[in-house]
Amino acid sequence: MKRKVLSMLLATSMLAAALVGCGGGGESAPAASTEPAAEAPAAEPEAEAPAAEAEAEAPAAEAAAPNGNKVGVSMPTKDLQRWNQDGANMQAELEAAGYEVDLQYASNQEETQVSQIENMINGGCSVLVIAAIEANSLSTVLEKAKSANIPVIAYDRLIMNTDAIAYYATFDNYKVGVTQGQYIIDTLDLDNAAGPFNMEVTAGDPGDNNAPFFYNGAMDTLQPYIDAGKIVIPSGQVDFATVGTPKWSTETAQSRMENILSSNYADGTQLDICLCSNDSTSLGVQNALAANYTGNYPIVTGQDCDIANVKNMLDGKQSMSVFKDTRTLASQVVKMVGQILNGEEVEVNDTTTYDNGTGVIPSFLCEPVFADKDNYKELLIDSGYYTEADLQ
Repeated sequence: MKRKVLSMLLATSMLAAALVGCGGGGESAPAASTEPAAEAPAAEPEAEAPAAEAEAEAPAAEAAAPNGNKVGVSMPTKDLQRWNQDGANMQAELEAAGYEVDLQYASNQEETQVSQIENMINGGCSVLVIAAIEANSLSTVLEKAKSANIPVIAYDRLIMNTDAIAYYATFDNYKVGVTQGQYIIDTLDLDNAAGPFNMEVTAGDPGDNNAPFFYNGAMDTLQPYIDAGKIVIPSGQVDFATVGTPKWSTETAQSRMENILSSNYADGTQLDICLCSNDSTSLGVQNALAANYTGNYPIVTGQDCDIANVKNMLDGKQSMSVFKDTRTLASQVVKMVGQILNGEEVEVNDTTTYDNGTGVIPSFLCEPVFADKDNYKELLIDSGYYTEADLQ
């Protein structure tokens, strides 16, 4: 179903001189970005909660659609491959649909993202699409967007504690964690195996609203086996506050895993499972294993199917990665932008799950799947997401 656009027009004020006009660029788009491209991108994630209802309908708004065709797209960083892809996909599809695009990357600096969004507001953008660096850092600048009647779509990360958010578009992030947990259950045949199996957990950025969804989806799925003693966590590090990885940092994940290995596995104890919420943290764990672990190689999970991680998957260093086709998400957001600007009902399929502290945000949830060495070709190569050369 669909939700009638929450719209705007205060034809008397604003949008005067632009500090920074619409420019920027994604991975393959030729425009100025505020951040240099990364050499060896990692992945990040991102998440959700229990499965969304079929297609839900949000109450219709009464205001008219905003004027203009300029769309501001704010991405967190170029240091992680998935954001380069998201930005490039979004820019290409929006421009193909006839919109002017201001795409900016914020170098994982919250103050930079705030400044860039402010420039987009002043520069005449009619809709903002924002993947927040930190879920609670944008409330003040988004008040300016609300005052200017500029609708905001939170992209893949829910922006918290502001009523300026019109819609949320993401993948079913709780299901991302469920998928990782179920992969572990199936691979180890936990319903029949005696165990116990030793597991260590590496979760995502506490500042990313999606990270607890990933974590909870996986841990809820595995909890019965932990309760039954089939899965044991020798380090005792289980709660999200302890296992979270600020900024999804590969280096932080590696350092923490090195400490875990030296404290709990130096005597030859077998490590069977490394539950990692995404590919950048998974790379850190794999680096630590390569340098500090000599036992049988464990199951290692991930998310985003970054190139480096898919290569490691083919080399046996990573077992699986949850695949979230960013082309699907970008296409849905472009569709939502068009519906907003045309004064149409905006398509959502969840109106119950995502409360950002000011109320439930009407959401569209895309479906994640997992890739491993057995199905990666069909999912990643045959679909055109990557080429064979990308994975050489």
